[in-house]
Amino acid sequence: MPIALVTGASRGVGRGIAIALAAEGYDVFATGRSIAQADLPASITRIPCDHRDDAQTAAAFQSLPASGLDLLVNSSWGGYERMNENGQFTWLLPFWEQPDHRWPSMMDAGVRAAFVASQHAARRMLPVKRGLIVNISHWAAAKYMGNALYGISKAATDKLTADAAHELRPHGIAVVSLYPGMVRTELVMAAAQWLDLSNSESPEFAGHVIAALARDPQLMERSGQALVSAALAMEYGVSDIDGRQPTPLSF
Repeated sequence: MPIALVTGASRGVGRGIAIALAAEGYDVFATGRSIAQADLPASITRIPCDHRDDAQTAAAFQSLPASGLDLLVNSSWGGYERMNENGQFTWLLPFWEQPDHRWPSMMDAGVRAAFVASQHAARRMLPVKRGLIVNISHWAAAKYMGNALYGISKAATDKLTADAAHELRPHGIAVVSLYPGMVRTELVMAAAQWLDLSNSESPEFAGHVIAALARDPQLMERSGQALVSAALAMEYGVSDIDGRQPTPLSF
């Protein structure tokens, strides 16, 4: 049974990916600050971990089976927290008015967490010369969306993907960024009455796409790329859990 570790799996996209990978036959290990309270199948092993703390990240990897690691999905992210403060929606403020906490929420809990987790994953994958690292990213890497810090963090994630892929290519380990579309996470559904969800994706959708990607015999040809979940799903014949086929977004 292949082994997968999904970071930031307490809720949102990370939780959905963990559930989907378990359904796809992976032995899934899920991390998160509140993972103990997460609504996850009993088959998934929960590892409490705050990925802003390198020691906790190291301990999480040490708790994995000695047999190795086939897949790492970096979904840890704190950037959507505290979007409303003192009655003000701060997400759309220009960079000089952004609250100080947003930088560590995106860069430490997101980009740096992915970097450190990828280091640990690579060390486990190198001896067997195979594996896949998926960094959950966003279109904001290429287009202004919301605020400057958001774009900076996603561009940094994609650069991590590209350069890590370059260094790992000789060892048979693939690294990709994955762009979900609009995902019906808990936060999105809380605002569902104001949103058009006709082309939205379930939180599990990206996980099924990742499983199909991992099975692709031409996986290494995609290493270093930023890939769109819905586009890959159409290519691989993967439908969402409700049977729908989301349309790939483009900008």
